[in-house]
Amino acid sequence: MLRFIGKRLLYGLLVLFGVVTLVFFLFNILPGDPARMMLGQRADAESIALINHDLGRDKPVGIQYVGYLNDLLPISLHNNADSSSYFYLADDKYVPYTTLLRLGSTSLVLKAPYLRRSYQSQRRVSDIIAAAFPQTALLALVAMAFALIVGISLGIVAALHKDSWIDRTTLVLSTLGMSLPSFFAAILIAWLFAYVLADWTHLNMFGNLYSVDDYGCGEYLDLKNLILPALTLGIRPLATLTQLTKNSMLEALSQDYIRTARAKGIAWRRVVVHHALRNALNPVVTSASGWLASLLAGAVFVEYVFDWKGMGIVIVDGLEKYDFPVVMGTILFICILLVVINILTDILYGILDPRVRVQ
Repeated sequence: MLRFIGKRLLYGLLVLFGVVTLVFFLFNILPGDPARMMLGQRADAESIALINHDLGRDKPVGIQYVGYLNDLLPISLHNNADSSSYFYLADDKYVPYTTLLRLGSTSLVLKAPYLRRSYQSQRRVSDIIAAAFPQTALLALVAMAFALIVGISLGIVAALHKDSWIDRTTLVLSTLGMSLPSFFAAILIAWLFAYVLADWTHLNMFGNLYSVDDYGCGEYLDLKNLILPALTLGIRPLATLTQLTKNSMLEALSQDYIRTARAKGIAWRRVVVHHALRNALNPVVTSASGWLASLLAGAVFVEYVFDWKGMGIVIVDGLEKYDFPVVMGTILFICILLVVINILTDILYGILDPRVRVQ
């Protein structure tokens, strides 16, 4: 078991290293100058050069890459003689660290991974992520709960009414839901429920978890703004879970133990709920865990359309302003989240099914 876990951890680390390398070089060869964006109309050659020197962007790309890796790693090198060394604490000398070993003018230190600071706001990227991620997590959890409840219910009904108009209608709606792009679905749902039907729904086309009071009494919790983005984000997993539940239920209902239970005179509802459904939910729960990870990472377009202040808005805003540390840090955080969830899922599979460990 330990070997199995070790292999999964090694694969996860290799994936993260590849993502860090790809993201770094991608954003360092893209056209656009963050210094010019920061200076705006006041930009001149001398000022741009000074800003790029302050940001460390005047160094060779290879040196910048080594410095970025050094900032990310929990065990890093720190130049004792020069606190402005690019290798560590280039723009934030207040990052706490513990010295592990002194090697002349350089120390090996232990610290938290450092994602640097925003070019625009000068806030730490980790603070920006910490403020935005709870909004994305809440949106993803509500969307997943909606998809599970509705998807499982529809799947059960479709399985119990196989080949009926209910089954065919569910199949058509599921296919439509799986093929509908999130960006288009977000625009369509916002237009329909927050514009055309606004007099009946009283929903806002845009809005965050907290709204500003019109009478100057501060902010208040506005949960209705969560409805439309959660509905939009949950459409695709709902469609998938509906068909998966239906197929699993049909397979479970065809087993011998179901026929035996019915032959014993057990009520049909009890057979469905306590026998068939219990066994049919195993692949559904497995799929739901994967979908939750995808929703946490894939809410960018939905958040942008509904102006939901989560990770998606942070990424789009960072791209528009060439705020590369924010974009790189956010993408890296999402990748770490996906890798961790996948590793935990693999370990859980290994515990439940020993056959997986030999793969």
